[in-house]
Amino acid sequence: MKQKQVYDPLTVIIHWLTAIVVIGLFAVGFWMVDLNYYSKWYQTAPFWHKSVGICLAIVTVFRLLWKLLAKSPVIEGARWEIVSAKIAHFLLYLMMFGIFMSGYLISTEDGRAIDVFNWFSVPAMGELFPDQSDIAGEIHEYLAYGLIGLAVIHALAALKHHFINKDNTLKKMLGVK
Repeated sequence: MKQKQVYDPLTVIIHWLTAIVVIGLFAVGFWMVDLNYYSKWYQTAPFWHKSVGICLAIVTVFRLLWKLLAKSPVIEGARWEIVSAKIAHFLLYLMMFGIFMSGYLISTEDGRAIDVFNWFSVPAMGELFPDQSDIAGEIHEYLAYGLIGLAVIHALAALKHHFINKDNTLKKMLGVK
């Protein structure tokens, strides 16, 4: 059986869409923590941040299910690079799910559901432990910084493979042979 040379178009689209959305959510989150009650964005920014975050969580679950079904190209590089790539991908997903869960805990401590673009609501479980939103907020922030840091390393590794190793690592995720 011939090994795949590039990622399928759906995987490529979800990968790059995820990258854009994660960077956007990070930027909005960084900006909105300084909003005060009198800002016109005080209600709107968190609504959009939560809605987009929940949509990203749904897409990420789909992405993982798709990953189980779709054949992926072989990871190129030395053994340590392959192991590092697998660990990094695992950590990227782990951090994203940690961010999704901590965001949920921040938003639902008061017992109110999260309204997603007025399409549907994610029910709340309320306060599960004391100082839930403060603790979850700290976790959310640290994981967000960690995710961005690891994403930068991920991007630099892809550029290293492209420009130094001159292999097809980056081209595969661009859908180019």
